[in-house]
Amino acid sequence: MFADAPVTVDRGRYQDTVTPWERRAWRTAALDWVAAGLAAHGLRPTGEWRVRLRPWSVLLRVSVERRDAVWFKANPPASAFEGPLTAALARWVPRHVLEPLAVDTHRGWSLLPDGGPLFRDVLARETVGPGAWEELLRQYAAVQYALTARTTEIERLGVPAVPPTALPGVLDRLDDTPLPPGDRAALRELRPRILDWCAELAALGVPASLDHADLHDGQLFRPAPGRFTFFDWGDAVVAHPFSSLAVPARRAAERHGPQVLPRLRDAYLEPWTGAGRTAAELRRAVRLAWRLSALNRAAAYGRLFPTACGAAGAATAVAGARCLLELLDEPPFR
Repeated sequence: MFADAPVTVDRGRYQDTVTPWERRAWRTAALDWVAAGLAAHGLRPTGEWRVRLRPWSVLLRVSVERRDAVWFKANPPASAFEGPLTAALARWVPRHVLEPLAVDTHRGWSLLPDGGPLFRDVLARETVGPGAWEELLRQYAAVQYALTARTTEIERLGVPAVPPTALPGVLDRLDDTPLPPGDRAALRELRPRILDWCAELAALGVPASLDHADLHDGQLFRPAPGRFTFFDWGDAVVAHPFSSLAVPARRAAERHGPQVLPRLRDAYLEPWTGAGRTAAELRRAVRLAWRLSALNRAAAYGRLFPTACGAAGAATAVAGARCLLELLDEPPFR
């Protein structure tokens, strides 16, 4: 029986986190759903399965006969849109995203194929130059550009819409984030400038699109050199698209030094050139969006299972606070 297979549970740094996995009835329903989804595709589970529990997701790796593993993911209510969004992206931008094997929209469940090696794992075993980061940013920006015509449909799936003009409100809602008094005062003093930056970013006229909001090297598959697959959309928002650049560009700069940042920015901007916007305007938009992207990333740490509390809740609050403090930093290029 599938439910009788050996199981390994990984709680990471969140040893006291409480997820739906702790409820026997929920586990039984989830495993029955996975088994049905596998059977619908002629797949048979085999061997051990591994569970990763976090305050923001339940992830189950299922070994299957004669193919790579299959993954079950359960999202909390605030990011239950991820499954339907992934399915929609597979129709709109195929070859750039995973195509789910099954999705339960109401329960926030997805059954996903394996996407190949993570980019993070490729970086650990191979020498990869900054050109690979440039290419992944070109591909990701092309996906975003294609999705500018789909924002209304994306919002209907439940993805939050946070245009630049809404970002001051995000900051206000995060006012109780745990911060030292000096940092709290500095952010409050910065608010008038944030209002100006938001207004300027909106006036530059770049259309809204899907912002992954956490596009690091562990959220990318690299199935072959020059090819990238984007996944894990639970933090996504419909927002200024350039907000996506900060996370992957910082990771690349950690490996190759800050001198690569202008090249990465320009590679990312290639799909956005034209439409009456000058290079100077696009670069200005990047500077503004880079800084303001901290707000949506900080807010995403609140998308937890309702039962997540204690040390797990505190740890995610601290992570959100670290994001907020990025508002105080000057962007690394002009």
